[in-house]
Amino acid sequence: MPNNIPSLQSSAVISEAAQTLRDGGLVAFPTETVYGLGADAKNPEAVKKIFSTKGRPSNHPLIVHVAAPDRFDQAEVDWSAVLSPWVRDLSEQALVLIHAFWPGPLTLVFKKDKSVLSEVTGGQDTVAIRAPAHPIAQALLRKFKGGVVAPSANRFGKISPTNAADVRSEFEGALDLMILDGGDCEVGIESTILDLSSGGTPVLLRPGGITPSEILAKTGIEVFRPGEQNTIDQKSLPRVSGSLRAHYAPNTPLRMYSSGQVLDALTEFPDIKSRVAVAVWDSESSLGLEDHPSIDVEEISISSNPRHFANRLYRTLRDLDEQGWDLILVPEPPPGEEWDGVRDRLQRACFGSGPSSSSQDNS
Repeated sequence: MPNNIPSLQSSAVISEAAQTLRDGGLVAFPTETVYGLGADAKNPEAVKKIFSTKGRPSNHPLIVHVAAPDRFDQAEVDWSAVLSPWVRDLSEQALVLIHAFWPGPLTLVFKKDKSVLSEVTGGQDTVAIRAPAHPIAQALLRKFKGGVVAPSANRFGKISPTNAADVRSEFEGALDLMILDGGDCEVGIESTILDLSSGGTPVLLRPGGITPSEILAKTGIEVFRPGEQNTIDQKSLPRVSGSLRAHYAPNTPLRMYSSGQVLDALTEFPDIKSRVAVAVWDSESSLGLEDHPSIDVEEISISSNPRHFANRLYRTLRDLDEQGWDLILVPEPPPGEEWDGVRDRLQRACFGSGPSSSSQDNS
């Protein structure tokens, strides 16, 4: 590990990071999903600094990260005490979900307590909260003793960072930023987000590593998607992080191709004919593209396991983006909710990709 990276075991570094947050500064830290750019959720100036640093629209809400209470000899953790400064009503259903999946990659949206800053919620009456599972995130949050807003530690709309080097490359020379290095992120895509603010059936607002089937199997709670029930008014659902049409995007144009249709995808882009990277499932044989006329094609093997694919998605996109390709083609993920998280990220990444894309701000 390079000398300039804080030791994972250093309580002094965690204390310094917590003090930085108390002083209104920003700290990048690892979670099990992606690296977050953290600020004190109760400090309006610190929260505004996140938006200006990322170039993030001020009406795009943030997620508040909280520490799991130390269990000691308790049979059950008292989450209500942790959430009372943030949440107006904490239902039994919410507590079942929390006990089943926190700390972990599940974000829950509640009606907010009146003290929660409008800068955090994008002016809405709801607040999104999660307890990250990464030990460094937990150590920082416990030492800080408060809520920390932490969107992904990258420029708005671009590829989320999954290690400390990604964070440094995003903000190099532009920001005096403290970065806690916790190695590579385990999950690799952002958390699943459920809306509990209506008090009724939980609604999936952003797919992630935890699927509705997993939630049902573990808790008996059914999760609906927007539009699945006539009773769900999509216009009344809260806005949440990562829900804009363009997001997670490389500077290189990125497109998806259907199974067996890669040559069709290549001919769709007659103006991009020089260097193309084509991702191919590791379970398939070569597509034989090296003989394609007038195009320099390289095949990149990617995992056909959805969890492994999610873990490597942003790493792969970052690496390909830095290699100077003119076009990146990736296969459409197979059907099935275990692929919904990466499908969601790829669709938004495709829409926002390309060097001249400014669509993140107005989508």
